Amino acid sequence: MPDADTPSPHPPADPPGGPALLGTRLRHLLERLDGDVAAVYEERGLHGFRPRFTPIVRLLAAEGPLSISDLARATGVTHSAASQTVAQMARSALVTLAPGPTDARRRIVRLTPKAEALLPALDAEWAATSAAAAALDAELPYPLSRLVEEAHRALDRRPMRERIAEADPRLGG
Repeated sequence: MPDADTPSPHPPADPPGGPALLGTRLRHLLERLDGDVAAVYEERGLHGFRPRFTPIVRLLAAEGPLSISDLARATGVTHSAASQTVAQMARSALVTLAPGPTDARRRIVRLTPKAEALLPALDAEWAATSAAAAALDAELPYPLSRLVEEAHRALDRRPMRERIAEADPRLGG
């Protein structure tokens, strides 16, 4: 064990709020937000309904059947993320999937009667969650919703991979 005068061969740990722990802190923030929304669902009797299902259910309720690509585009997630969410929803009997009318590879997603029956409760929860998110934004020195959108735009302009390569060219691909 080195004595107090011997410097450590490892760099000091990053402070909890530092940029090096950004991914960890963002995952924890999302876990807290989603966990509380999921708890509200449970309290309202929506057992097993996940927060990530709500935007898709609301979109399908408003627009009718859509392809997974259209759902991904409209909700701002990747095709893979939308496909995984739809698969989970299908296992929960909230949506059905059918081949597209002109291209069987294109899967069309439709709400089931079970999901349609949840719409009044989901609409009430959505309104309350939106109001709570607005209140959180108002409480912060910089609105979280705005910061998230600006971070997405910055990463669209220059992905994190490029930023890492710029910080240390040895790590670039």
